[in-house]
Amino acid sequence: MVPLGQPLRRGQDRSAPDMPDQTTSTSATVRYRIVPSDPHAHLFEVRCTVDAPAIDGQRFRLPSWIPGSYLIREFARHFVAVRAEGPDGAVAIVKVAKDTWRAAPCAGPLTVVATVYAHDLSVRTAYLDATRAYFNGTAVFLCPDGLQHAACELEIAPPPGDAWRDWRVATTLPRDGAEAFGYGRYRAADYDELVDHPVEIAAFSAISFEAGGVVHDVVVSGRHRGDLPRLARDLALICQCQIELFGAPAGARPPFERYLFQIAVVGDGYGGLEHRSSTSLLCRRSELPQPGVARVTDGYRNLLGLASHEYFHSWQVKRIKPAAFVPYDLAREAYTRQLWAFEGFTSYYDDLALVRSGVIGVDSYLELLGRTVTAVLRVPGRQRQSVAESSFDAWIKYYRQDENTPNAVVSYYTKGALVGLALDLTLRAAGSSLDELMRALWHDYGRQGIGVPEDGIQSIAATLAGRDLGDFFRRYVDGTDDLPLAELLQTVGVRLCLRPAAGGNDRGGTAGKSDDTAPRVWLGARFKGTQEVTLQHVFNAGPAERAGLAAGDAVVAVDGLRASGEGLERLVRERSPGDEVTVHAFRRDELLVVALTLAPAPADTAWLELDDTADPPARQRRAAWLGPRTPPDPPRSADCR
Repeated sequence: MVPLGQPLRRGQDRSAPDMPDQTTSTSATVRYRIVPSDPHAHLFEVRCTVDAPAIDGQRFRLPSWIPGSYLIREFARHFVAVRAEGPDGAVAIVKVAKDTWRAAPCAGPLTVVATVYAHDLSVRTAYLDATRAYFNGTAVFLCPDGLQHAACELEIAPPPGDAWRDWRVATTLPRDGAEAFGYGRYRAADYDELVDHPVEIAAFSAISFEAGGVVHDVVVSGRHRGDLPRLARDLALICQCQIELFGAPAGARPPFERYLFQIAVVGDGYGGLEHRSSTSLLCRRSELPQPGVARVTDGYRNLLGLASHEYFHSWQVKRIKPAAFVPYDLAREAYTRQLWAFEGFTSYYDDLALVRSGVIGVDSYLELLGRTVTAVLRVPGRQRQSVAESSFDAWIKYYRQDENTPNAVVSYYTKGALVGLALDLTLRAAGSSLDELMRALWHDYGRQGIGVPEDGIQSIAATLAGRDLGDFFRRYVDGTDDLPLAELLQTVGVRLCLRPAAGGNDRGGTAGKSDDTAPRVWLGARFKGTQEVTLQHVFNAGPAERAGLAAGDAVVAVDGLRASGEGLERLVRERSPGDEVTVHAFRRDELLVVALTLAPAPADTAWLELDDTADPPARQRRAAWLGPRTPPDPPRSADCR
């Protein structure tokens, strides 16, 4: 199949590859129209019009994935009906592949009309109900073969009736007659630009701020009572911090003329996806800052980190891209071993920008960093899969997690963030920094529109360090060695401390309890449920696996007593390593009775502390690392174990 990024020559048939070249004129314009035609049935009507269709029948295709989310999502499965019409009426159209339709030859203009089901409450596809409409172009806009580089016009029409008369439109697509936040005509230079501007249509709240001399809009859809002025103030600080990272502090401007944060608030949800001048975010309404609450709550900090992550992608991924993404081939997987850097470095900088901008303090940042270390230490898969392999296999593993994922997979997000931290501290010890590496990537690749080769980051890092870093990349990127974080953090006056988890909800980041309620033993499994306990993950070589238990087993009794989540939490605090317990569990409809020998609780929960004894050079490196806006170091009290 010819990928979307490589246009089929007009008139060329895949069954006749030797036909002469008949290049399509780049002056053509493809016209689209989209309307939320039936919000209650979750249906969009989408029209695509080609003035001069291919003489042997025009083909139309839909992408199979969306940039930033590395999974073949088969958007075409949501197309309910497709028909075509020309000047003389209906035109025959037939589906010739999972994502491709071919219209019969006809004189133009040719219009394909698709009915698209939209009920995926995420940031990746499309959603429509009586409360809001949202879409990414990759999920709704067919691409005519041979016209990928043609200019596009888009008319966004309102839903029928008066029930939705207070809805407005939020997108960074260039307006071509439409009013600000209004329905009407928009334009794009080509299909790639058309699908890189998601559209939010709802009765949203809106507020604006300026950063880097550019207006940034924030629209919030869904019921909420969030403190939007505070959100705008904090986002402005974070955005300005990132703008300055990639340019000179004086007069630095971002690589876009306008930016949009689209935030959909729900009772329970999370997600973000980057675009060239906007981002779509999904969060809990409780994560918005609340009026009268001065502190940065855990939920609000989570939202700020998500927004920071997607904004950083405006440079890293959207413009600084792996060579495999230049150009995007949206018809099939685009393999790269570099997601550990493109997503991992972004995950490192998202929280770092919060403390550098002054939105959170040092303790809060160290807590977040400790949670990241904890998340990696608790995954045995880090010893089986390298972050380079994790990047390459994202298409089949990271986005398709199952009960064995913790044993087999490491996240290129979380461990990639720690690789970014380790590389940053390594470079700082040599007089440089990861900041300098990011600026070099922007100058050498992003601003030039050139893809980063697979060894590009290692090459720049070696130049900045003034020495070969091959061993670092062999062990921690291509290999599965644990990063020497304790040693590296000491160079900036920070101590890394470890302890056992205090329970299933303990995410790390703090010193935790030091009394008798601390866990003493480990079951070697992660379970879910309170009254009825089911094993969710069973870790390789752990007590549960050695006893013969497996993920999905329903534990009904331990030592003759009915099993419960509270009972298992109590067991790990009260029993001793080496104790044997009898477990009754159902696997499907069969009862198992096994003897499980308890193991010592592993020290896999991390927290970080400032080192009061750090020498002046380490303190200076720490100040440069955390940024000039960082509040002074708070007094320290707790000791590491």
